[in-house]
Amino acid sequence: MSSPEKILSEAHDIADPRVEALVNDLIGRVADKWTMLVLEVLEDHGECRFTRLAQLTPGISQKMLTQTLRQMERDGLVHRTVHAVVPPKVEYRLTDLGRSLGEAFCGVWLWAEAHLAAVEAARTAFDDRK
Repeated sequence: MSSPEKILSEAHDIADPRVEALVNDLIGRVADKWTMLVLEVLEDHGECRFTRLAQLTPGISQKMLTQTLRQMERDGLVHRTVHAVVPPKVEYRLTDLGRSLGEAFCGVWLWAEAHLAAVEAARTAFDDRK
């Protein structure tokens, strides 16, 4: 077993089941492209109203944006502020927790930049075999 595999195996064997459940849940959340895109939009643009978030997240439906923001708020990743004006004004911003999650997954972007050519070459080679 390689060193990273051994470390992961040992960590899994002694992990608190609650931590393991949270990791599995967060991986599912981060694998959800909308959560990652909303994290990125809020990181780049700061506090945004719902309609601005929808404009800055191409392809997301109003229903999916609502669901994504509710789950992110539940997880403590975003803070929702309702201003008592007519019409109602609602703004969303990243919490420190949300910002730190975005930072944690910054490594995926760095990996993608470093390995883009290799992945594209592998895909082309695979597709050419068909």
